[in-house]
Amino acid sequence: MFRSLVRPAVGGRPGTIGLIGLGLVIGVLSVRALYAQQPAAQAAPAPNPYIFAGNAAMTLNFIKAEKAADFEMVIGKLKEALAKSDKPERKQQAAGWKFFKALEPGPSGAVIYVSVIDPVAKGADYTVSKILQEAFPTEVQALYKSYSDAYVSQNLINLSLLTDMK
Repeated sequence: MFRSLVRPAVGGRPGTIGLIGLGLVIGVLSVRALYAQQPAAQAAPAPNPYIFAGNAAMTLNFIKAEKAADFEMVIGKLKEALAKSDKPERKQQAAGWKFFKALEPGPSGAVIYVSVIDPVAKGADYTVSKILQEAFPTEVQALYKSYSDAYVSQNLINLSLLTDMK
């Protein structure tokens, strides 16, 4: 004959399982009520990495060798856009922004372009697509496609002056 290990609710210890279950339900409802009372935390938007925090900045642009001419064409349009702008911050940006092309090849044959910004125009947005949009609103999509398709990767570096050797 088999014996059941399950006790009937009527003959077992009165309320032990019921009290544990009731405690769990109250705990879950309390936590839910607490979260319902708190306003939902909104994620802060990520800061724009093209508004540089340092006194100077540098970007390392690793460009596909077969797309180097496209990249250089877009940089030429960027220079033109800065020159055409009536905005004072764009004039400040142009005054301190230079592009260099490395003589050495980069990883996997990439062409390395170094953008040096010294001084940084404080608070100015250096996002290439925004600058191009201002000067070339009808061309910006094609220009940005050429620009973005050329990239292998990019590194942004905010710089703080350690010493001037003058």
